Amino acid sequence: MKHLRKNPRSGINRRSFVKGGLAAAGAATMSAGLLASSSPALGKERGPEESSGRLSRGDAALLRFAAAAEILETDFWVQYNELGGIQDDEVPGGSGSPIYTAKLQNLDADFSQYIHDNTDDELTHQNFLNAYLVSKHADPVDLESFRTLPGSTATGSSGKLRLTNLMQLTLDTSWWTRYRSGANNPDLDPSFKFPQAVPGLAAGQFTAIPRTDADLSPDDHIQAIANTAGFHMPTIEQGGNSLYPSMAQRATSAEVLRILISIGPTETMHFQTWADKAGNAPPLTDPTNGLVFPDLNSAPFGGEEFQTNLIMPEPCPFLSRKLPVVSIIRPTETKGIAMGALRFLTAMGLFIGQSPEFFALMQDLAEDADEAQRGV
Repeated sequence: MKHLRKNPRSGINRRSFVKGGLAAAGAATMSAGLLASSSPALGKERGPEESSGRLSRGDAALLRFAAAAEILETDFWVQYNELGGIQDDEVPGGSGSPIYTAKLQNLDADFSQYIHDNTDDELTHQNFLNAYLVSKHADPVDLESFRTLPGSTATGSSGKLRLTNLMQLTLDTSWWTRYRSGANNPDLDPSFKFPQAVPGLAAGQFTAIPRTDADLSPDDHIQAIANTAGFHMPTIEQGGNSLYPSMAQRATSAEVLRILISIGPTETMHFQTWADKAGNAPPLTDPTNGLVFPDLNSAPFGGEEFQTNLIMPEPCPFLSRKLPVVSIIRPTETKGIAMGALRFLTAMGLFIGQSPEFFALMQDLAEDADEAQRGV
């Protein structure tokens, strides 16, 4: 988090992240692995319109932040797929970890298929957003120079360098009770503290994938790793669940609005799927580190806020307490949404090991997106 408090604009040359401009990015749709190029500064330096005159500076900034988020999301979903998903031509890489996969399937027999499909979705999101930016002669996003983090060396992993770290996660699982609360909405009650579903995950750093083959035993340890993945997945997706409708409120172009409100609901589909699977995580205590996964249907948990088969949002106050409660996505406040998303991902530990230049670029992208203003 300390990197996010610095002013990045004096520390790096953002033009260094442009690689041949539009030509380099034009092939974005030809390969799921190709990430295009980026210069978040250019929108400001060109004036109120991107060079094509078809995207406002703000709309381009919104799509660039979304593209960066999708690139990062793709990176960690690929790691999950290599070890616990289905490896095929759609999502190549890795060869699977049978023991880890079996533990994931204790949460749902179709877990591997869902990982595969979620990974495929994020690949298409990153490629589409960058290709659309290129089609409008706007600068796309390239994070390849930050692919420096070592990943899992367990059997089944490709061993490739990564953008994200799945092995030191600190998870805020308060979304579990937030979506079950009928009395509170973070947009109306920003200081209200929703209880954590798994308090232990918020109090340390835990791996969601086997780091080496040594993590494949004892049995409760590798199940705890699978349970951590089971809660990490909806934790991430509920963030996208809010990010897209929040950013959409700042879009000027009807087409950019259409893009944001079309991708956003797929994140909601992901969230509901994974929230359902997380509720099946077996209660246990990891013998290697003391991490406890409680029985959420039993005391001191239980009740409507923790009941595991509730996967539809409870109606809650929205806009004003003078209005009837309504079932909604929450939060959807748009002010500071991109910077809030970046801080959320950083606090999670997803970027442990990344360089100051990475944090500076990501802060720049978030600031540009938050400065977008809806126009006519």
